[in-house]
Amino acid sequence: MKRIGLISAATIAAAGLSMATAQQGAKPPAPGAQQPVRIDRSILHVQVILDHLGFSPGVLDGRPGMSLTAALKGFQESRGMKITGEIDRPTLAALHQYRAMRPTRQLRLSEAALAGPFTPIPKEPEQQARLPAMAYRAPVEKIAEMFHTTPAVLAAMNKPGTRLAAGETITVPNALPTSRAYPQDAKPEWRAMLNQLNVDANQPRGEKIVVDKSDAVLRVLDGRGKLVAQFQATMGSSTDPLPLGTWKVLSISPLPDWKFNPKILKKVSDDKEAQIIPPGPNNPVGVVWIDLSKEHYGIHGTAEPHQIGRAQSNGCIRLTNWDAARLALMIKPGVTAVFQA
Repeated sequence: MKRIGLISAATIAAAGLSMATAQQGAKPPAPGAQQPVRIDRSILHVQVILDHLGFSPGVLDGRPGMSLTAALKGFQESRGMKITGEIDRPTLAALHQYRAMRPTRQLRLSEAALAGPFTPIPKEPEQQARLPAMAYRAPVEKIAEMFHTTPAVLAAMNKPGTRLAAGETITVPNALPTSRAYPQDAKPEWRAMLNQLNVDANQPRGEKIVVDKSDAVLRVLDGRGKLVAQFQATMGSSTDPLPLGTWKVLSISPLPDWKFNPKILKKVSDDKEAQIIPPGPNNPVGVVWIDLSKEHYGIHGTAEPHQIGRAQSNGCIRLTNWDAARLALMIKPGVTAVFQA
């Protein structure tokens, strides 16, 4: 069946998605109100380049904010520059060689890009456990994550009435990778997810992870201690603080299910029953789980990329799905993970 929809506020709301998802931590609009998303193309260009270079600004939305500032600091540190977190003249000069990497691309929608399954995601874990998968809720959510953004940003990038239908052309952030030569030993479904998320197969080798609470970032260092990648992260809360110390990566599990265990979730009543939540991009741990030597702790993706660095977690380290997948290609079991304040 040919799937047709619109990239519009009504379509996004009908899918159970929020137009506020690209507001980068701003207060949500009043009931019934819709706040427009304004995109600065120059800022988007900087974000796209940083995203390609492995210094992730989180959601590609053409807006300034804490995620972009952190990404700029990481890029500046990696180049031995003065760390300002600003798009200043020296930083623009350093980014100039990548200027051919345009901020947006035109995407001709295919049946594959619009293919499901799609499903409403119930709130209660016992209802989620009955689903065949924690899939995307609508085509617009799938396409947004493919291009490292949100449905609201897609709506702002395209003219009112733009159709989501095979053969139609839409404007998206330029998150296309340079290579899709993923590891041959990866399972087909994981290779398919990497491809769908436009994760570049060319990634630097990470020998150490440093999770820095003060900056809300996860840094990846090579064998010489050089910063080679950095991701905005959510880590811990007042009830489940980040466990400071030195740990090891034990294993990497693509497309995991997740055990909802009230016994270890401090904000959940022990009266609730444990549930196994099926895999999928809307799983609470996203598309990959990186298990750590600290029991019950890991690094993982999220169903809410716009909340990275803003919302609290149950102690674990959350990245966007595309950044978590990228990290999974950079490291191997045995890598050291240092958590510091």
